[in-house]
Formats: sequence, structure tokens, C-alpha cells
Amino acid sequence: MQPTSHLHLGNYLGALKNWVALQEEPDSQCLYMVADLHAVTVPQEPEALTLATREIAAAFIAGGIDPSKSAIFVQSAVPGHSELMWLLATMTQMGKLERMTQFKDKAGKNAERAGLGLFAYPVLMAADILLYKTTHVPVGEDQKQHLELARDIAATFNTRFGEDVLLPPEPYIVGEATRVMSLQDGTKKMSKSDDSEKSRINLTDDADIIAKKIKKAQTDPDPLPEAVEGLEGRAGAANLVTIYAALAGISKEDVLAEYGGQGWGVFKPALVELAVEKLSPITARMNELMADPAQIDTILVEGNEKADVLARGTVQEVRDIMGFWHVG
Repeated sequence: MQPTSHLHLGNYLGALKNWVALQEEPDSQCLYMVADLHAVTVPQEPEALTLATREIAAAFIAGGIDPSKSAIFVQSAVPGHSELMWLLATMTQMGKLERMTQFKDKAGKNAERAGLGLFAYPVLMAADILLYKTTHVPVGEDQKQHLELARDIAATFNTRFGEDVLLPPEPYIVGEATRVMSLQDGTKKMSKSDDSEKSRINLTDDADIIAKKIKKAQTDPDPLPEAVEGLEGRAGAANLVTIYAALAGISKEDVLAEYGGQGWGVFKPALVELAVEKLSPITARMNELMADPAQIDTILVEGNEKADVLARGTVQEVRDIMGFWHVG
């Protein structure tokens, strides 16, 4: 996750909540990265970047990631990310990067003025993944294109040098809420960059703010349907049902079995109660951690060291295969 602004409900339900469960998979080794190199593809205030980096780490921990089981680390603290990115960039075709949907969306009509970092960051993302010989990457639907590029780059490298060094990763998409939408517009993804604070629930919001945002969330005049098919064409309603299902750990069918036929005067208060119940402990734990930055820094230093050991092995292997000089 990038350290830009506060994490929100969509980040938690669409990613973090599912990531936590991966720690318990048999024989798994999980790495959770604060993607600060990606964050600086747009200007960042230095002090804000430092604070946001700690806040992302705090959210990881408060959300349930256990530093004793997994590595929580900062991207820029592991030099292998930047080095492997450059090595892979030398064999990544410009045409493939030009077709990246997110570059088109972010650059818009000003593509010629966009920075090289914004254009080339999918190669850095590929390096982030391939550096650890990752088998599975938990991604949202909107990131599958980038994962496919990582697979292409791995295949290009392996073919060029005749050795299967870089492992093509597989996408890992789980959970009810792979896409959580804006509370103000159910057709748009919930985003940290949205100008309206009412569009999202931040993990730092207290119970009163959560209640106000849900009460003002987009709906329609009709009661909830009794079947999932009845949510078609009702973006706001579908979004709130999806959020409830993901928070409760049940299916949308189960939500409608309980609330189908009822109005928003019943459902929204129930959603507020559930959201506060699930999110308040995370917010409280984040506040505790942010009040003790030394504790966060200690966890990050340990995570950086774990990640760096793995990264250095891959970088050296790639350097050797490409023929770079070294002694011994």
C-alpha cells in the first residue's frame, strides 16, 4: 500500500482484511510492503511522507498482520527494488507501458508532461513482485493488468537468458469486496484521492464520523431486494450490501435474507453498528501505535532486514546471469 493520505474502508475490505488471513496459510511466507517509491510518482511533502509511512505500517499491524510471522517493511529501505527495476526496464517494451490503463487514467490529456516515474512504475511493481520470487500476489481486479506485465517481464528475462530465474506470479483474489465503491457515487471506486471526505470511511474515523458518513451514503427510494439479482442497476444499494457482507464475513445472499424488503431506516443503522464494531478496535490500536513511533520503527527495521536478505539473493542471481562483474 502507498503512504498517501489515510487508508480507508475500501483498502481494508478489498485488501488488508484478506491479507491477514494469508499469514495462516500452511508453508506461506508473507511480505507486506509500504510502497513509498510508488508514492513519489506524484509530489509528496517530506514530513507527510514519513508520517504516512508509519501510519500504513500501523494500519497493517492494527488490522491483524503479525510482525513475528510476516515481514512488514518499507520499499525504499530495500535497495533491490530500485536495482531490479532498472535491470528489468532495459527489456520492457515501451508499447506495453503505453497500454497500461492506470497511466492513461492518471496522465489523462497531459501524457507528454507526465513524469518518467508515473510511466515506468509498472516495471517497479514487477520488480517488487519478482524480487522475492513471489508465487501469489493478492490484488484487486484493477491491478491484474500490472500483474500480467510482471509475468510478461519474467518470461522475457527467462527466455533471453535461458534460465527460469524469475517466477511468473499468480493473482490471488479473495473476499466479497474486491471493489468497494464510493459512498457518494456507487459507480466509482472508493479512493483516497477523492475530493470529498464523505465518499469514504477512513480507518482513522471515530464512531460519530462513521455514522454520519453511512447515514448520508447514496441509496435510492426502494427497499432492499430479497435476491442479489435485485441489486442490478442500484449501485449505491449494491455497495452498502457488499460492505455489510464483507464486514460481517457473510455472503450478500445472507445479508438480503435478513434485510430484504426492509428500508434504509433499518439497514443503515445496522450497518453503522457493524462498521463501528469492526473498525473501532483497529482505529484505537492505530492511535496507540502512532503515539509511539519508536515501536513502529523497530518493527519496520526488523522487516526491512528480513526482506533485504531475500532481495539481495535474487538481485545477485540476476546480476550473475546478466554478466555483471563482481569479485569472488
